[in-house]
Order: sequence, then structure tokens, then C-alpha cells
Amino acid sequence: MPSVTVADRRIDYRWIEEENPPPYSGGPAPTLIWLHEGLGSHDQWRDVPERVAAATGTRALLYSRYGYGRSERLAEARGVRYMHDEALIALPALRDALGIEDTILVGHSDGASIALIHAGAGRWPVRGIVLMAPHVFVEPESIAGIETARDVYRATDLGKRLGRYHDDPETTFWGWNDIWLSPAFRSWNIEEYLPGISCPSLLIQGEEDEYGTLAQLDAIERQVSGPTERVVLPACGHSPHRDRPDETVEAISRFVSDLVSGAGR
Repeated sequence: MPSVTVADRRIDYRWIEEENPPPYSGGPAPTLIWLHEGLGSHDQWRDVPERVAAATGTRALLYSRYGYGRSERLAEARGVRYMHDEALIALPALRDALGIEDTILVGHSDGASIALIHAGAGRWPVRGIVLMAPHVFVEPESIAGIETARDVYRATDLGKRLGRYHDDPETTFWGWNDIWLSPAFRSWNIEEYLPGISCPSLLIQGEEDEYGTLAQLDAIERQVSGPTERVVLPACGHSPHRDRPDETVEAISRFVSDLVSGAGR
């Protein structure tokens, strides 16, 4: 896999490109940047990005953030503003390094929060955002879910399974788990960025999300300045792309196609 140095860290990434994308009257289609969850990497999206790329004729960038996957290993404890750092420092640097000006951000969980901060800062062009199980503030359900994940990690082979995707699964897991369970993190809140989001947003969440409630979507819809669409999936937990992949691919593909054609503006 290719890598690039971003904010003094080596980042592993890969491209998905359609060989014969359809012509668009508005010029080349935007690049979809896929932003993974708090224990994710670019290898854990399954075939969802490929299916969306094939359905929409877009190209996609998948990458593992610092401390994840095969990117540079985490060397320090994560701070309360680690998602701010990703959104305001690392992601802009990555876009510059790879020449991505026109983008639609597709984020899951932590990745969705990073997308919100990046788009809401208003300093970089973003055509649209897809938010799967986003967090804009900490709920009791979030803490309970992460405490459960901690217990599962200690009692099962979860670390071994994460090792299929991460060079250092121990540090990857505890870097995420420790900061979310830190007392200092209870006041984490990114609602200040929501009014700055004027691009269209697609919000996807499972009815059985174990890490958050629909209050997260309510807050986003109430405060962003751009149009929103909500998709709530039954029999679905925190990961729509894993629990309900067909419905998730359909919703994202429709949203992206509308943006590319101009219908979603």
C-alpha cells in the first residue's frame, strides 16, 4: 500500500477508481474520502466503498489515521481534542498532499465527527457529508457502550481479531478506549461547528446503536445550515455498513449521485 507523510506521521492509504466513470456536465466527479471509526482502518470497510464507487462513478480515498491499521503507530496517549487534530490538521494536510480539492466526506462514528469538524470549520471546500452513527456530544449510552467494549477486550480474543487490521492492536484499542472513558472527555462537544455546515448532509444511524441515540441526529439537523436527510435503519447497531450494507450502499449512492448531478445542491 502507498503511504504519505502527513503532519509528520506516515499514513497508509489506497485509492478506488472506476476505469470508465460516466461523464458529468459539471466536470469531474468529487473524490469520496472515507473516514473510519475509532477502532477502524481502511481495510475494515468491507466492499462498501467499492460498491458506492461503482454505482456513482466516483473515485474514493481510503486511509488509516495515525495510530491505526498499517499507518504509523501511536506513540502517546490521545488527548481530548484528538478528533479536532485529525479534522483541522491531518485531513487538510492529506488533502493537500494528494491534491483533493473537491470532496464528499463519508465518516463513521469518530470519522463522522471528524467530517463534521472539518466541514464546519469552513476553511476547506466540502461538497457534502455522509455521517454514519455520528457523535456531537457524549451521552451515557456512549460511555456504557465503551465500558462494555473494554470488558469484551479483556475477556475475549478481540485484540487478536483487531490484529488482522492493526500493527499494534493493544495500543490502538486502549488509545481509543482510555480517552473516551476519561473524566475529561465527558464534556467533549462539537456542536459549535454545526452552524458552519452549509453543504448537504446524509445522516445514517441504526435503531439499535449501542454507542448513541437519535439525539445526535436531532442536534445535527437542528443546527446545521444546509439541507439534511435522515435514514434510520431497523435491526441495525452502530455500524450500518456492516449490519445493513445493501441499504447503506443504496442511501449513500443516491445521495452522492444527486450531488454529482446537481440535484442535491
